[in-house]
Amino acid sequence: MDGLFISPVYRFEAEARIYQEIVARKIPCVLLGPPAPFCKNFVSIEIEESLASFEVTRHLLQLGHKKIAYFTGPTATPWAHERFEGYRRAFREAGLEVDDKLVFAAGNTLEDGTKAALQLLDEGCHPTAVQAVSDLVAIGCAETLLQQGLKIPGDVSIAGFGNILAAEFYRVPLTTISQPKFRFGMAAVESMMNLIRGEKVASRRLPAELVVRQSTAAPPPS
Repeated sequence: MDGLFISPVYRFEAEARIYQEIVARKIPCVLLGPPAPFCKNFVSIEIEESLASFEVTRHLLQLGHKKIAYFTGPTATPWAHERFEGYRRAFREAGLEVDDKLVFAAGNTLEDGTKAALQLLDEGCHPTAVQAVSDLVAIGCAETLLQQGLKIPGDVSIAGFGNILAAEFYRVPLTTISQPKFRFGMAAVESMMNLIRGEKVASRRLPAELVVRQSTAAPPPS
C-alpha cells in the first residue's frame, strides 16, 4: 500500500507490536486521533480536545452554574483525559474548586450515560448542570433525568461533545462541541500526501466550535 490511515484503538499497554511492524515496513501512516504511548512517533491529526471542553464548561459557568457534574470517558483514551482536563481548567480559571463528588465515571455509550445519571440521582448530588464526555453519554443522561420528572434545562442543563446527528434532533436539542470533520479529513489527506512524497510532516491539532442549543440555560433560582 502507498499509505495507511489508522483510527487508534486505545489500551493501557506501553507497546503494540503492529505499530512496530508499520515502522519496520516504512509505510506512510497518519493517525486519526490522539496518539497513545505505543504510537507517539506517528503523525497524527487531532482535535483541540482540552480547549473545546474548556469552552463548554466556561459556557456553563457564564450562565451561572457552579455545581456542574462531569461524566468522564473511557480511562484508556487520551481524548477523554484531555476533555476532563478542559473542565478542570475552566474551574481553575474561574477561581473555583472542582467537587470530586460531582465527577462520575462513564464511558462512551447511551447506557454509560444512563448508569452515571442513575448513580448521580442515587447519591443525591443535585447539580444544576451536567457536562458529558460525549453526546451519547449526554443523551443517555438526559433521558434518565427526564424519566425522573426533571426538566431540561429548567431543572438541570446538559451539554455533550461531538455534535452527532442525534444531538441536533434530540427532543431537547443538545449544546455540544462541533468537530471540524471536513477540515479533519482534508488535513489527514494533505499530511499523507506529504509523507508519500518523503517530506517531513508535523502532527496537527484543529480547533472545534461550541454549539449552543436548548439544553443549557441559567440555573434555577436557589
